[in-house]
Amino acid sequence: MVKRVAIIGAGISGLASIRSCLEEGLEPTCFERGEDVGGLWKFSDHAEEGRASIYRSVFTNSSKEMTCFPDFPFPDDFPNFMHNSKLQEYITAFAKEKNLLKYIQFKTLVSRVNKHPDFSITGQWDVTTEKDGQKESVVFDAVMICSGHHVYPNLPKESFPGLKLFKGKCFHSWDYKEPGLFKGKRVLVIGLGNSGCDIATELSHTAEQVIISSRSGSWVMSRVWYDGYPWDVMTITRFETFLKNNLPTVISDWWYTKQMNARFKHENYGLIPLKRALRKEPVFNDELPACILRGTVSIKPNVREFTETSAIFEDGTVFEAIDCVIFATGYSYAYPFLDESIIKSRNNEVTLFKDIFPPVLEKPTMAVIGFVQSLGAAIPTADLQARWAARVIKGTCTLPSIKDIMHDIDEKMEKKLKWFGKSNTIQTDYVVYMDELASFIGAKPNIPWLFLTDPKLALEVYFGPCSPYQFRLVGPGKWPGARNAILTQWDRILKPITTRVVGSPLKPCLFCSWFRPVVISAVSIAVLLVLF
Repeated sequence: MVKRVAIIGAGISGLASIRSCLEEGLEPTCFERGEDVGGLWKFSDHAEEGRASIYRSVFTNSSKEMTCFPDFPFPDDFPNFMHNSKLQEYITAFAKEKNLLKYIQFKTLVSRVNKHPDFSITGQWDVTTEKDGQKESVVFDAVMICSGHHVYPNLPKESFPGLKLFKGKCFHSWDYKEPGLFKGKRVLVIGLGNSGCDIATELSHTAEQVIISSRSGSWVMSRVWYDGYPWDVMTITRFETFLKNNLPTVISDWWYTKQMNARFKHENYGLIPLKRALRKEPVFNDELPACILRGTVSIKPNVREFTETSAIFEDGTVFEAIDCVIFATGYSYAYPFLDESIIKSRNNEVTLFKDIFPPVLEKPTMAVIGFVQSLGAAIPTADLQARWAARVIKGTCTLPSIKDIMHDIDEKMEKKLKWFGKSNTIQTDYVVYMDELASFIGAKPNIPWLFLTDPKLALEVYFGPCSPYQFRLVGPGKWPGARNAILTQWDRILKPITTRVVGSPLKPCLFCSWFRPVVISAVSIAVLLVLF
């Protein structure tokens, strides 16, 4: 019998899961509490409880060639970094092109997911939904949770003495939509992540004064990287990943810090992270350094305490007459429809094998898709996660023993803590993670074989951007257009920016892109040998 799969959420992870189930001959039913696909990227002018929320001005931090579904490139005239409305347009087009909409039940809330009484034998789940005030419970052979991790705001009011006395407005960035209401106001933004910096720089054009309070600092990167190309097509490569993971730690850390400081010295701007070598996700903001130079945004340390009208920082300075405090302090991970013990199986922390499978289940019939964070884009990551998960649910792929699973989780967590720190335990190394997932389903490119059989393609795959198309070159779900998509990706990158033609568009030299880090590494090793 065909296995029935419940998919919770119709964002990018949900759509990837529907498509992957169909590719494997499974029968998906997707439940979406909203009225449309898109999830996080479906903008609404008001925040809705239980749903992710973005502000009107949100743009992508990953460029289009690194963001797309692996067999569905963006139109060549789409900008490299897209406004949320353009990405939503693309997501909708993908859902229609792949004929996914008929598998989605909109305006339907999943209120409960329980193990079926004979779960240990069948692995089935009882899924309870609510629509138009009516409840319904249906048995499914598997569940794929695709509801994301930007839904429940983390508002740590108890960490700030005196906040209860504060008389101004106080809310989470989840509620923020646009800057008009803050004209002439004095605003304190707590948090130096992407949302905090975006909101602060946007408000700097209308507010009287904006201050960002940061506890630990952040690296701030521009979307515009070497020679004006998008940052990710120049830095997320197999070769650079190889160097980063195999150079001596002292050299790797030095190189990473040098890259982060290439645009400006973070020490001078009060932004540098306390633990500067940690690879936690940097902030992508093209405007923040200029705002600091103009004085429209200032950076301060953590708030020691609040008064009725002001904030006193840990360095003793005071921000007076505050009108509003915006907490850009991230999100809590919660799945209210599910027994917490299923995914919080140890130390009350989310524990998932390969960031997908709860390890304590007798049957591997539940997968969490999209609960991972890396420098890479979410769409190709979710696509590959869903492809593997669908094959595990079908029975084509099997998981290791519980003992081996827990050993792998412990080993990976140790590495994550070392590279990313305690506050970033869902972060991972993009290329390494994608290759690991691809190897499980036979979709990982064989680089040595490519160099022997197709050197032109091999150069792009290894030294060029690790674009999503690479993971549809071979194996199940192979896309005949993958090779051509890789070889023409620079044309689509350059097309929307060369609108005033002054000569032939200049593509980067792949040898130059890897020559720089090799020289830097060689010089560094030579210096170390001389010194020690």
